[in-house]
Amino acid sequence: MRAAQHLLTSRLAALLLAAVTLVAVAGRDQVAHADRISELTTQLSSSSEKSRLAAVTSLARLGDKKALKALVGALSDPNARVRSVAAAGLGKLGHKAALPALTAAAKDDVDADVRARAKEAAQLVAKAAKLPDPFAVVATTPAAKPSKVVRSSGGRAGFGNEPRALEAAPEVYVLVNSSTDDSPGGKTNAKERKVHEDVLKAALTSACRSHTAMTTVAADAKRLSIPERHIDISVTKLTVTQVGTQIEIEAQLRLAISDDNGKMLSFLSGGAKVQVPKRTFNAKYLPGLRKEALESALTGMFDKLVGQLRTRSSS
Repeated sequence: MRAAQHLLTSRLAALLLAAVTLVAVAGRDQVAHADRISELTTQLSSSSEKSRLAAVTSLARLGDKKALKALVGALSDPNARVRSVAAAGLGKLGHKAALPALTAAAKDDVDADVRARAKEAAQLVAKAAKLPDPFAVVATTPAAKPSKVVRSSGGRAGFGNEPRALEAAPEVYVLVNSSTDDSPGGKTNAKERKVHEDVLKAALTSACRSHTAMTTVAADAKRLSIPERHIDISVTKLTVTQVGTQIEIEAQLRLAISDDNGKMLSFLSGGAKVQVPKRTFNAKYLPGLRKEALESALTGMFDKLVGQLRTRSSS
């Protein structure tokens, strides 16, 4: 009997110790996450446009509501790309507190791309909060005819003699063919490279699916008679170095765009850097920081990719 009681007590003690350990680890992770948001928010005040773009991209990728205030503030940044990424990040968060700022940016920003991105984000936030579309046109006369959408032979929304709603239609069918980590250096093993490749392919596919100018659905391409484009993405550089008092993770990417016959159309290159203070750096967070750098690099290139796809699809 005593042996059974001793065994039960030992098991309960082990379970209690495991629970305490899990709580402690979770607490450290939360503190590290909060520190990261604080560092990135401070970086948004940098005089360097590249630093601010890297910071806002990282904040947008974190998907943490604690970054809401910083992202809203970034909607007033002098750089249009910073404002555009901030708007996209707020759309991803889906918090209704960002709706007034996004609606204002969608109407008043001087840059057309920022206005478009802010409008998309505001609609995502409204949908997440179960609020009406802030840009919906409400009929004012009971006798008004129902809106119609007329498509031309090219699959685009058209115009006629009656009032019509202009329906957003994809302009290009996109397939993400491959993702490879070709970065030099023997410190990254095959398993880690596979993780990097999966992260990029998933992020690029998700971005293409969510953009109104693109579709990843073959049936849409056939129905709308839009061109087909293939994208291959590769990591050309992924390094970890010490720069002064900072640990810097740098990612460089290369995107290759081809048509459905395999003909190469264009290339895009770009990158991003993620920095953390050396005093707070912990090697166990390195996989997450590499992921952040890769996704930040891709986000920074995405607007250029959209422009390239639109240009090529219209030629």
